[in-house]
Amino acid sequence: MNKEQKISAFEAVLFSSGEPMSIDRLSQIFEESNEKIEEIADGLSKRLDEQKCGIILLKLSNTYQLASDEKYAEYIKKAFDIKRKAPLSPAALEVLAVVAYNQPVTKSFIEQVRGVDCSGVVTTLIEKGLLEERGRLELPGRPLLYGTTKNFLRCFSISDLSELPKLPNDEPQINDVGEQLTIENVETDEMGEEQE
Repeated sequence: MNKEQKISAFEAVLFSSGEPMSIDRLSQIFEESNEKIEEIADGLSKRLDEQKCGIILLKLSNTYQLASDEKYAEYIKKAFDIKRKAPLSPAALEVLAVVAYNQPVTKSFIEQVRGVDCSGVVTTLIEKGLLEERGRLELPGRPLLYGTTKNFLRCFSISDLSELPKLPNDEPQINDVGEQLTIENVETDEMGEEQE
């Protein structure tokens, strides 16, 4: 199979999946190194750009996914009769910012930073797929830890949290509010996955 055929096969696999696929999984499918998979992905991205397609290739952390170009969102909404969802409230954006820059965090951490109850906002963000539970803190009461999702990255058009804008120098970074979020405090299972 030549390079162009591999790019086409790569496109077909991602299209059929409909979900983000990890570079490791794609490497197994194509029997290629991770570096070669990234070259194939670059080739597909260039091809889609050159052909001015309505589809783009997204890289989200260590995964790839085909998605519609946001320029055509208006037509997609009409085609599927999608009702416009209400934009995120300022409170929801604040909670997302606190979590994104400090994750994993507890709800009490978010509330201490914001100074108000955040239960409803956190629940809404989980329902929207922007936040998820990331295990429990090994402290009395074993509070839940929260972090952002791949959907958060997709919605904000970033591939990794390192692409978040830097906080201004005069803004103190929040590292500790009485909770030591060290790795030994987060309960994990044998495979290293955080337990729910």
